[in-house]
Amino acid sequence: MERTFVMLKPDAVQRGLIGEIISRFEKRGLKIIALKLLQVPQSLAEKHYAVHKERPFYQGLIEYITSGPVVAMVLEGPSAIQAARSTMGVTNPVAAAPGTIRADFGMEIGRNLTHGSDGAETSAFEISLWFGDELDTWQRDQDRWILE
Repeated sequence: MERTFVMLKPDAVQRGLIGEIISRFEKRGLKIIALKLLQVPQSLAEKHYAVHKERPFYQGLIEYITSGPVVAMVLEGPSAIQAARSTMGVTNPVAAAPGTIRADFGMEIGRNLTHGSDGAETSAFEISLWFGDELDTWQRDQDRWILE
């Protein structure tokens, strides 16, 4: 099974979309392994977005992600990274496919509701950064109806 990191950004939390968004991942068949609501400290935001440090939007991104609470979670399933990303839709909400989270609830890249790991290496880094060794696994009874 593959695991991926997903974050519901401050706009999703402030707009009251936590339940709706999490429901979409669960309905897709992804299993929640870890979940927490937190106000992101500056140091965590800087580590998470370090790859963008030299980009002109970096400071605004740090200010935004620390501006309100976020929901951080780890999802598990076959091809979890790809499944989560396709459920979210492309980064620009107006270009996202109808039925995706970003298309259904977003209007601008800067308020696109979610973040999802873009690959296995990034996923491992982000899961470790946000959850350390807090992860646990559990058997979901309905998996036999979702997975072969």
